[in-house]
Amino acid sequence: MRVLFASMATVGHTYPLIPLALALRDAGHEVHFAVGDEMHPELTRLGLRPFRPGLVFGDIYAEDIAPELERVLPDLVISGWSVPEVFSEARRRAFPVLWHGFGRMFDEGIGLARPEGGRHLDICPPSLQSKDFTAERILLRPVPHATPGEVPPRTHEKLIYVTFGTVFGDEELLATAVAGLQRLDAQVVVATPGRWLPQAEVIKQADVVVHHGGSGTMLAALASGVPQVVLPRGADQFGNAQALVAAGAGVRPDAVSAEAIAESARLLLAAGPHREAAGQLAEEIRHMPSPGEVADSLADVV
Repeated sequence: MRVLFASMATVGHTYPLIPLALALRDAGHEVHFAVGDEMHPELTRLGLRPFRPGLVFGDIYAEDIAPELERVLPDLVISGWSVPEVFSEARRRAFPVLWHGFGRMFDEGIGLARPEGGRHLDICPPSLQSKDFTAERILLRPVPHATPGEVPPRTHEKLIYVTFGTVFGDEELLATAVAGLQRLDAQVVVATPGRWLPQAEVIKQADVVVHHGGSGTMLAALASGVPQVVLPRGADQFGNAQALVAAGAGVRPDAVSAEAIAESARLLLAAGPHREAAGQLAEEIRHMPSPGEVADSLADVV
């Protein structure tokens, strides 16, 4: 089977699609990936045949993908939520097509059009998914992907991981968070735009994650059962923070101050209901179908 993935050219939108793409590749299928140049080095390293449709940088429009559909002639198109024109153009040309989500269904007004119709590969655990997302879904376990790298050596019994993502990073916020967290008896590991870390591996060792509420970081922490301090900055992050707090697996500080962030992290470092809730969500994620299991079922979908 020849499968064409398509995504906006950002880590937050491309990386969630990679585990299924790899599972399909490993099952012997031919995988192609339509995305802007920025994502090509990692996709090439993984053997996922990336190409740039038209003159795109981030978004992919109908006129970009149309000739590529006729060139590749995929048996199945998997369109990220962020590139709705890929989905609509594939459907218009009668190619089998599925949506692929990146987390919770987002609210209106964040700068992306909500995907409508069709079937969705949904990587959000059902208990955390937006209640107004009622489309037909194929559950898919979220498996964090990160480029290889070294994990800093452990220096303390407790470890706090801090990141504010690839888009919403803010030096002032980062400095405020670190100023508060360094008062705690814990190792503080910080990812910055100039110093990215193998996030999935660091989170597995973390006791608390402090972050912006991005879907990728949130789901990676939940998959490892790690409670979270969330400081949303924009896009879907406010909805994610609200859902995480409602589930009991995270805390949103009352103020963006060193003291408030430190107090929230101190609360989560202790054993208690937040850690228990995060563990329950991790168990829910473990019971979702793996990328390999879903890859095996997609021939039947086609």
